[in-house]
Amino acid sequence: MQVMTTNSHKKIVVLGTGGTIAGKAQDGADNIGYKAGEVGVDQLLAAIPGLQRGPCQVVTEQVAQLDSKDMSFAVWQQLAARVQTLLADADVQGIVITHGTDTLEETAYFLHALLDPGKAVVLTCAMRPASSAAPDGPQNVLDAVAVATAPGARGVVAVCAGTIHSAVDVQKMHTYRVDAFGSGDAGPIGYVEEGVVRLVRNWPSAPVSYAPEAIEKIVNLAVWPWVEIVMNYAGARGAIVKALMNQPQNSSASGDEPVLKGLVVAATGNGTVHQDLEEALLEAKHSGVAVVRATRCPMGRVISPPDARFPDSGGLSPVKARIALMLTLAVHS
Repeated sequence: MQVMTTNSHKKIVVLGTGGTIAGKAQDGADNIGYKAGEVGVDQLLAAIPGLQRGPCQVVTEQVAQLDSKDMSFAVWQQLAARVQTLLADADVQGIVITHGTDTLEETAYFLHALLDPGKAVVLTCAMRPASSAAPDGPQNVLDAVAVATAPGARGVVAVCAGTIHSAVDVQKMHTYRVDAFGSGDAGPIGYVEEGVVRLVRNWPSAPVSYAPEAIEKIVNLAVWPWVEIVMNYAGARGAIVKALMNQPQNSSASGDEPVLKGLVVAATGNGTVHQDLEEALLEAKHSGVAVVRATRCPMGRVISPPDARFPDSGGLSPVKARIALMLTLAVHS
């Protein structure tokens, strides 16, 4: 742990998890051939000019050090437990989490769905490694700290390229640009302009506030409910669903539950599903597997008719719908 001192007793705690923001390449001109999660969070923040001049102490902690494509349930549990503890600390003004871009939207939604922070929990990232000749991470961290210290800031948000996104809406929209994230048709929460936060809509609040015992159950869960995502497309068949249903009941290395508990279908358009795939999903549903429809469209949401065979995701993307279903199954198991 490293503390960057100021005159304030209030703290911003920066939790490092690795990612491109902590990545290194051999050449400063190389923004794709790097290894993620190579630079410690204390070293990363020590190199950012002006960070120490904020209104709060900046405290760093290394929670994980990985490429976010390899994000695991175990790291989520560790992160959630630490965030929950820090939120209860009166001296903590807000929390910043440095994270890889690939699964940032999933971690953000997990924390949003599990917790209901009365303070700001800000995930930030970079599209260029720390070794880049022009890294974007330092400015993103400065912006994230500005959001975490903003009066009235609350909820789980993501900050990238000067834009503040809700955990519910944020989605990686581009493979390479530094402004890789968007909020779909919901639009961003606001912007950070020269260290000043300008809101265009309200801070988010969690749709479900889990009881402390439910949160503790999830944080200490040894075996997670097994939920998979299947996609609808031209010529889609039900074979993948049947294969999942027929998997041997052996625990996997990732800690998934050995029996399939849920399926999220990334449907086409307004939740449409090929008839062959739909038949297989209905069979799975009748066998006790929870089935939820989302859409693979990056904007809009599924609007279900009264006679819909499967519930929709309530506007969540397929990856976030999977998290919501896993949490529901875990809490009520």
